[in-house]
Amino acid sequence: MSAIKPVDTTAAFAPIVTSDRKMQSIFRYMEVIAPTTQPVLITGETGTGKELIARALHNASGRSGGFVSVNVAGLDDIMFSDTLFGHDRGSFTGADRVRKGLIETAAMGTLFLDEIGDLSSASQVKLLRLMQESEYYQLGSDRLKTSTARYVVATNCNLEKSLENGTFRSDLYYRLCSHHIHLPALRERKYDIPLLVDFFAQEAAEEMRRPLPLPSTDTIEELLKYGFPGNIRELKGLISQAVATSPPGTLFIPKLKPASLISPVVPSDINFRSLALPSGRMPTLNEAEEFLIKDALKVSAGNQRVAALRLGISRQALNKRLQRGIKGGTELFAVIPGAEELNDE
Repeated sequence: MSAIKPVDTTAAFAPIVTSDRKMQSIFRYMEVIAPTTQPVLITGETGTGKELIARALHNASGRSGGFVSVNVAGLDDIMFSDTLFGHDRGSFTGADRVRKGLIETAAMGTLFLDEIGDLSSASQVKLLRLMQESEYYQLGSDRLKTSTARYVVATNCNLEKSLENGTFRSDLYYRLCSHHIHLPALRERKYDIPLLVDFFAQEAAEEMRRPLPLPSTDTIEELLKYGFPGNIRELKGLISQAVATSPPGTLFIPKLKPASLISPVVPSDINFRSLALPSGRMPTLNEAEEFLIKDALKVSAGNQRVAALRLGISRQALNKRLQRGIKGGTELFAVIPGAEELNDE
């Protein structure tokens, strides 16, 4: 029995609310590459819907297995190996039974690896070998297993810059981008905003069992002016909050800053010359990173989710950097309000 079956691609893309031409072009490309077994790289800013696109690609593929998703940000090499490959009984202290990995769970289906740009060097080597050979070993086992999963990966990082600074392997990069989907930011498809507002408002109203509030023309115009650094995820949260707090019949949204005033990457008005140390030397990348994270958390009152949006990274990626700083005893992180609350929402 074949692992691929004909599918209705219209149904596969139905969960994605859009009328944007760029998105329609992406759908056409996805239809072409969906039946292949080659890996797919999905890039785009945080909150643009990369996992939703990965799931649509799987649904359009006709693969007989399931869709399995894992966020690899913050996983050290042992955790990465155990999560993907699984382990044999007795392979380490506490391994009292065999545990199959996600590769086996995703057999004949799709394994989606999110935040691939944060993968450690050692884990990158293992992922490259897996994709090249389609073979792997469970931890503690000498029995070779075969992978039948199709790999889709995503990141909001600029992998080309990661290649330049040596944090991402070039051979893995070229292997991953056999097919590449780049998702536009919400501000680049702003005429989808009214459609998304209606969709999220109806969804939230049903969940809260409240009457469906309708947005005014002025509300839509305000949303069209806004930059949405958090993209669709931010819009969804905004509409959910509005449905919960609006008077009956009308969707009320607080006044937002226009797009020209939004800077999703630079956390505040930083004079980058001030990054130079008293000795006059330029700071290292690690020192500059700590400076930016500290500043982002200060202006975000310790809220990691908001700080991550300001830095243009995911909350998981920020969490990973904070953990690294605290474990390393970095004084800079020790004074950040809320930095010790690494699992805050």
